[in-house]
Amino acid sequence: MYYNGIYHLFYQYNPKGAVWGNIVWAHSVSKDMLNWEALEPAIYPSESFDINGCWSGSATVLPENKPVIFYTGIDPNQYQVQNYAVPENLSDPYLRKWVKPADNPIVVADETMNKIAFRDPTTAWKIGGHWRMVVASRRKQRGIAYLYRSRDFRKWVKAKHPLHSVPNTGMFECADFFPVSLSGDTGLDNSAFGPNVKHVLKVSLDLTRYEYYTTGSYFPEARDKYVVGKGFVDGWNGLRFDYGNFYASKTFFDPSKNRRILWGWTNESDTAQDDVQKGWAGLQAIPRKVWLDPSGKQLLQWPIEEIETLRGQNVQLSNQELKSGEHIEVKGITAAQADVDITFSIPNLDKAEPFDPSWTNAQDLCGLKGSTVQGGVGPFGLLTLASEKLEEYTPVFFRVFTGLYKHVVLLCSDSGSSSLRKEGLYKPSFAGFVDVDLDDTYKISLRTLIDHSVVESFGAGGKTCITSRVYPLVAVFDDAHLFVFNNGTETITADVEAWSMAKPDKMNN
Repeated sequence: MYYNGIYHLFYQYNPKGAVWGNIVWAHSVSKDMLNWEALEPAIYPSESFDINGCWSGSATVLPENKPVIFYTGIDPNQYQVQNYAVPENLSDPYLRKWVKPADNPIVVADETMNKIAFRDPTTAWKIGGHWRMVVASRRKQRGIAYLYRSRDFRKWVKAKHPLHSVPNTGMFECADFFPVSLSGDTGLDNSAFGPNVKHVLKVSLDLTRYEYYTTGSYFPEARDKYVVGKGFVDGWNGLRFDYGNFYASKTFFDPSKNRRILWGWTNESDTAQDDVQKGWAGLQAIPRKVWLDPSGKQLLQWPIEEIETLRGQNVQLSNQELKSGEHIEVKGITAAQADVDITFSIPNLDKAEPFDPSWTNAQDLCGLKGSTVQGGVGPFGLLTLASEKLEEYTPVFFRVFTGLYKHVVLLCSDSGSSSLRKEGLYKPSFAGFVDVDLDDTYKISLRTLIDHSVVESFGAGGKTCITSRVYPLVAVFDDAHLFVFNNGTETITADVEAWSMAKPDKMNN
């Protein structure tokens, strides 16, 4: 939430340890989304309607410039109920203390609904005389986004029909519903509506532990329904904000720069015992600006511009030729903490491997054809967090196939070789297809942000994004290296620009 010049980040937190439990709403503030100061928790269990937990929700800034938090409380029956909280003192610029009015809870599940699967109220929006919000739920294996309406923001009534529901998805969590402009990258307030606006519905899936989104049309006057746009997959195989370690995401409108910002939770890939030993678990990915691609087929994402103020030492490799089997080190930067922007040029696509139409799962395909499996055009990309002799490395790479109508591009971030540690780590091959027409440009870009145990990659200008958590034993600090590589038979040319990255002055302390 952005309020009076301050960004507020509220997040689920256990003040008693690095494992799940004792959940409160932690609260941190920033003026630039880089330097963060941790405050006391904004909300913690204290009343009958949240005595067993204060779970996720959203913030809404009302037109009178009054912020309100919606959150899920767990009551004495273990039912999930929706509550609200307001600042105790609006003159406090940090909004340190929040109070829970006596008329809570404001939304409870009725007898037709699943009372133990009913959570994560969204940011509200107003069209006409009614405010609206969504609460995520399920009925058996049907994911449901229940819609509620209110005139005064306190008395809420369930709409006759859900905003949207999908069979066989399992539980919807952390739903997010927001407008995007049909043209340009300017963000919109949640209440924006009109002929030049599309809407996005994102849900996190409790069964799969990943998310998907669709864009479509919203009809507030005709049954208050969201209709998915033509061509979008509405289910497990749908588009994702991020094809890696990224969950429970949430966007907000930043009025200071007229942009929509996406936050995502990146959890650990080691064991709970590891987390206890190090004293923390989970982090927020770098905030991203998000907007609609000009094609209308998907969203684009890019690290917020403020990240670039952390750039330090810069190196460039221009028109670097990479023959089959070559890897070239990018020297002169801190490879364990870096920002890398690279454009690959492909002189010839004729040697691209044929694409098998049965390869519908990108992650499985990445596991089948990893960074060391020679292809025609690719694999080519980066070896991040690599040891000098490549005992450890996390490759982020493209692979190009010849499809029926155009070339198919795969982006992978493979943590299988990221650590010499043999047990206790989840080391998947994350991947997503990239919707790009190489026949027009014969070029494709990759930006990767590396921060010790986190590798965030943005393919083709943010069309496909992948976040990986890795735990190298050798390739750490000054012993980490960065390479550009090509293991395809076709020679590739790379233009590389990379920066050492400084840490912020205030790291949530």
